[in-house]
Amino acid sequence: MASDDGTTLVLVRHATTAATGKRLGGWTPGVHLDDPGIAQAEATADRLAAADIAAVYSSPLERTQDTARIVARPHGLRVRTRRGLGEVDYGEWTDKPLGQLRRRKLWQVVQATPSRMAFPGGETIRGAQARAVDATEALAGEHRGAQVVCVSHADVIKAVVAHHLGMPLDTFQRLVISPASITVLSLPVQGHPVLLSCNDTGTAGPPLKAKASS
Repeated sequence: MASDDGTTLVLVRHATTAATGKRLGGWTPGVHLDDPGIAQAEATADRLAAADIAAVYSSPLERTQDTARIVARPHGLRVRTRRGLGEVDYGEWTDKPLGQLRRRKLWQVVQATPSRMAFPGGETIRGAQARAVDATEALAGEHRGAQVVCVSHADVIKAVVAHHLGMPLDTFQRLVISPASITVLSLPVQGHPVLLSCNDTGTAGPPLKAKASS
């Protein structure tokens, strides 16, 4: 729940597409939610419907935009796009089958020491973490005292959570962020960040301030 002057970030991973769990999507264009993904996003929207949400932001990619529009609908909000919430740029690995990538030597770097990983033709995980943290901190500054939804991607959400918990980036693979899950961070103006919920996929709503009754 947001403090009087702090911000609560509600980090939502996009729901599934036909490629989820099969290919490394990255910045692949034109990838929309599949039918199960639409149902997942609608269930997440239902769980957030009673929360007092000030704004909904999304990565530029279609799968996050689809999810964000569904989540924003009960609140009558338009989706705002922030490039800093976008997926890691996997470069030459983009849209490759995960089974193929797991056989590459660099895959072990991604799993064991991701802070040292630079994707061929893409960006580093450290760089992706830095721009995602910059984006979420900027949103926290713009929405003091409010609850804000940010629809993004698994690795990006894990990197943001790791930063605010003081976890080394090389441990971020210990976090699990499932499709359409909700992760809640409280960012006070003073004091340390607090993780209120992580990878919440249950039926009950997350710990958020409810809309004022009319």
